Amino acid sequence: MPTTPAETHLTAVLHKLAGPHAIPRSDQLDAVSAILQPVARVLVVQATGWGKSAVYWAATTALRHDGRGTTLVISPLLALMRDQVAAAEKAGLTAASINSTNIDDWDPIFHALEHNQLDVLLVSPERLGNPSFAARLPQLLARTSLIVIDEAHCISDWGFDFRPDYQRLARSLLAAPNAAVLATTATANERVTEDVRQQLGSDTAVFRGTLARTSLRLSVIPGMSAAERYAWTADALSTLPGSGIIYALTVAEAERLAAFLQQSGFNVPAYTGQMETADRLLIEQQLRNNELKAVVATSALGMGYDKPDLGFCLHLGSPGTPVAYYQQIGRAGRALDHAEAILLPASSDEAIWEYFATANIPDQAAADRTLQALAGQPLSIVDLEGLTAIRRGRLEALLKILAVDDAVRKDGSKWAATGKPWIHDTRKWEALVAARRNEATLMRNYANGRGCLMAYLQQALSDPQPAPCGRCSVCTGHLPAPGLHPESARIQQARSFLRQQDVLIEPRKLWPKGCSRKGTITASPSARAVAFADDPGWSAELAQLENSNHTTIPPELLDGAVQLLTRWKKHWQQRPAVVIPAPAPAAQMQGNRLLAQHIAGIGKLPLLDCFTWSGSPCPENLPSTPHVNHLEQAIRLNRNISLPRGPVLLCSTTARSCWTLTVAATLLAEAGAPDSLALILHRKP
Repeated sequence: MPTTPAETHLTAVLHKLAGPHAIPRSDQLDAVSAILQPVARVLVVQATGWGKSAVYWAATTALRHDGRGTTLVISPLLALMRDQVAAAEKAGLTAASINSTNIDDWDPIFHALEHNQLDVLLVSPERLGNPSFAARLPQLLARTSLIVIDEAHCISDWGFDFRPDYQRLARSLLAAPNAAVLATTATANERVTEDVRQQLGSDTAVFRGTLARTSLRLSVIPGMSAAERYAWTADALSTLPGSGIIYALTVAEAERLAAFLQQSGFNVPAYTGQMETADRLLIEQQLRNNELKAVVATSALGMGYDKPDLGFCLHLGSPGTPVAYYQQIGRAGRALDHAEAILLPASSDEAIWEYFATANIPDQAAADRTLQALAGQPLSIVDLEGLTAIRRGRLEALLKILAVDDAVRKDGSKWAATGKPWIHDTRKWEALVAARRNEATLMRNYANGRGCLMAYLQQALSDPQPAPCGRCSVCTGHLPAPGLHPESARIQQARSFLRQQDVLIEPRKLWPKGCSRKGTITASPSARAVAFADDPGWSAELAQLENSNHTTIPPELLDGAVQLLTRWKKHWQQRPAVVIPAPAPAAQMQGNRLLAQHIAGIGKLPLLDCFTWSGSPCPENLPSTPHVNHLEQAIRLNRNISLPRGPVLLCSTTARSCWTLTVAATLLAEAGAPDSLALILHRKP
């Protein structure tokens, strides 16, 4: 019989969650007991499936039984919040969530809190920045007896998924006067664990167990081309157990792979963070109900998605770190004796690892420009981008770090400086880059199968006793079907599919502030590209194009451009009347002329070389305003040429922002050719 409040309530919760034969583990009991101490600080680092949520539901049950306040759970993902609300209710608790998708429910939820009718409230981190929620936060904390910071590795800037907003929210919550605080994660190595412990306080009780997963069989299938990886995935879906998740590294890749698998006869949708909430909810439920064999997902369907009988996780390409990989494969095999976790490495993985090593590392000069721009008055992100010449993504990441250190604050839709100076902690950031590169080495060794795969993951997670698992593909020498050789017909199908994925490009709509032209863009070209980013259908040819500095174009790319135009012409109102090389600096201009000459020859169209470029190329990664200002100085149109009636086809070997094509099309429109199309070989991200 249970002898303590912790054992009584943990046993009751486990019976509701897992059935009448579930028995509390000693480490679970110790964690619940620690949480029930006055103003406790507890950190639990345990493998997925250990039962971390049972611990905080049991602690909540005990606290509510004693007449204490609500438990506040901070959860970083909407999918995770939805699952946690359902789990809390299954444990016998009354739960609700506050997030960006249910604003109309906020008032009834706060009414329930005020009348002590809610056991658990789940909140997303971005709510801290919402003035309406921030105004209610002190009142909420006064009624809170337990604060749970789930996926706590997100509050550590040493973590693979560091989120400054989450760290800032956690710091605010730690000031709650009477509440215990529990932080939980399944993906924290020793460095992250110590950082989170220090943030919680020196008296934090840490419960850490082995993170090895005995239900997972890890495999690496090396040395495949993109078409072979696609074919392997299609072949494997016929033999892999149950239902599962296929992870892709980008939204474009997830959508492309899902389309190929659907063409191959599988009901496998894409799942990305860009989808509508209702569509994501439907796919989550269909997968949970085993109505789908698989979902092709980005990391948006990673942390916290709860399907205990998920049979496999398959990765096309390696995540940035082994910890990120462990977190994603942790979705599989939680209630199964056996599940598959398979990695198909890609040649582009090295670039991903290097990018991750330096991503979002702040720069003192950029911080100084930002704070100087904000010194006079609060500014919107658009105005700040133009004044600092820092691109939007980098600027947003920098502002979040400055906000964590209280150098800036969000004021409605604008950012304002607080007056507090910001000093770049060079030693810290250099150590962080070195740590990330060390993790990349572990991921590289894993992807190349240089030892037991589970032992590599244990090493990355600072498991005290990494050891050969005896189950992985390295330990056994056995690969899951179809092994190293997918069907040749399927490979050809994949290769053909990948080379027919036209990249549709959204036209620019507005001129950026601070440019000579204002307002709506009336001549932005309709544009399509043969390839996007490190396109798996064209990787070898794109490498040849780059290596030649655009002075030669592989014949396969030229043929791909002709095939794209063949598919595209079905949507034209009028065939192009002339082909024009898009303006570019010297080397790329040569490539643009080669492309335009080829297209003009195949299409029997006139070729008009009417643009020149004056001065230096545009610096990389310029924001829109200085970029357009540079282009307006550099690009010249020969006004003495005679433009034929009908649309113009601009040809460019590469484009990223498409501002060059937009400026060129505008100059042509001003000269009497109002309609432009743009053909691009390689759209860069």
